[in-house]
Amino acid sequence: MFSLLRPAALTDAPAVAALLNEIDLVEIGRPETDVHSVEAELRHPEVDLRRDSWLAFDGDRPVVYGLLWDESGGERVDMDHYVLPDRQEEGLLVLAAMEARALEKARENGADRAVVHLNLNARPTTDVSLLRERGWSVVRRHHVLHRGLNRAADRPPRAPAGVRLRPCAEEADRRRVHELFQAAFAEHFDFHPRRYQQWLHDVDAAGLDWSLVWIAATDDAGDCGFLMARDDREAMGWIPAVGVLREARGRGLAGLLLRHAFAAFAARGRDTVGLGVDTSNATGAPALYARHGMTLHYAVDTWEAVLR
Repeated sequence: MFSLLRPAALTDAPAVAALLNEIDLVEIGRPETDVHSVEAELRHPEVDLRRDSWLAFDGDRPVVYGLLWDESGGERVDMDHYVLPDRQEEGLLVLAAMEARALEKARENGADRAVVHLNLNARPTTDVSLLRERGWSVVRRHHVLHRGLNRAADRPPRAPAGVRLRPCAEEADRRRVHELFQAAFAEHFDFHPRRYQQWLHDVDAAGLDWSLVWIAATDDAGDCGFLMARDDREAMGWIPAVGVLREARGRGLAGLLLRHAFAAFAARGRDTVGLGVDTSNATGAPALYARHGMTLHYAVDTWEAVLR
């Protein structure tokens, strides 16, 4: 049994990252969690750490971590829950507390139920039979893909006639990326519309190198696509989002943006780039990424529970 259970604090970010990297080693074979990523999650604008976070210790060693947030303003609530393989009992106690808080949060929003989502590795340290016993089930699968980079082979692509790429250099460009993001992902699974300032928190704008964010425009459609990339992960370069407006799809813009990002990462000396994709994505994104040499790194399942 844990010796201490308390809310997390921003100063706990290194300890939480250490726990998550211990779990990474079990689930994917190597640590891939950075402290700054944990700090960004703990600063989430919809999180009250005193009520929406949990950290269990065995002595000084963290063994369970939970974080809960609400972006919907209604019944939808999201949570992260991490537990070491041999600490399922403690993990279950934290999970029960998180479920109770999720229902409380939904009721505060005026909903009569909470629809809670939890993302877990497809081969998690969590004993999923405990989730099923509590009414949880898998509703979606995402793949984390990766691709090797080569400075000589991954050169900047030539944009076709009538197409232009520009970096996100000014505040107006950032606001335009926000607009494109909201429109391009509006029909995607688990999408929640976000105002500009909320979205800046979501993408950890304070730590984002905006020179790695590009907008695609065409002569006839204007600004119609974007790609966001990050070079602050130790494990690999990362592409959090690439999107093209519905009316501009099928013209190779997403592929052009991808190749442009590959070249940028290769020029910086990166040897690997990664991204996540919904396997049920209706825009053809999984096939696009496969055509551009991206292969499976690991799978993530979205678990759902409906609480009343």
